Amino acid sequence: MTPERFQRIQSVLAQRQTDLTVCMEELHKPNNISAVIRTADAVGVHQVHAVWSQDVRALNHTSAGAREWVELHTHPTMVDAVQAMKRQGMQVLATNLSDTAVDFRDIDYTKPTAILLGGEKNGISQEALALADQDIIIPMVGMVQSLNVSVASALVLYEAQRQRQQAGMYARTTTLLDPETVHRLLFERGHPVLAKVAKRKNLPYPPLDDEGQIVASEDWWAAIQSTK
Repeated sequence: MTPERFQRIQSVLAQRQTDLTVCMEELHKPNNISAVIRTADAVGVHQVHAVWSQDVRALNHTSAGAREWVELHTHPTMVDAVQAMKRQGMQVLATNLSDTAVDFRDIDYTKPTAILLGGEKNGISQEALALADQDIIIPMVGMVQSLNVSVASALVLYEAQRQRQQAGMYARTTTLLDPETVHRLLFERGHPVLAKVAKRKNLPYPPLDDEGQIVASEDWWAAIQSTK
């Protein structure tokens, strides 16, 4: 890992918005799943959430590339997912056309926020809608009255990014992530091959110096190079 890449990763981690997330409910198209996660990474979301049905769960691997920088946390049901996010103090917004829905730009996204995204076939379940704090809509004046889920998520997330940038929430030099997570991400993203070997051999990740180079004992290197 070059010093420049090390600094770049540190800068990315410093801007991670640990209290902004999305939750996908049974999205089944791999392109949509990957697009949502790529957008989440682009606006600095650290972790996204998902609920897969039996049919969708098999597609989990399809967004592996997009998930290189964004962690995916799955839940057995949307009720579990929403309750987990509320326990973190997040306002839960549902992209849903209803009588009480408001323009998505009228929301204060500087607050801890989770955005629920319904699947392409059935939308957001009634159970999840009942638990959401607010329905939001994207105003449209054309004949089409709905957007692709990945497009809708991008519009909402970039509004959240705009508000948070204006509030100075990206202007940090240190990350809000815990030190163990930061070290894991720096090692796995900076030394991916060695990280895979260490994980396979159940070896701890050694420290990194100020330029991102590995500082490890001879025993660690010997264990890494061992054919056993």
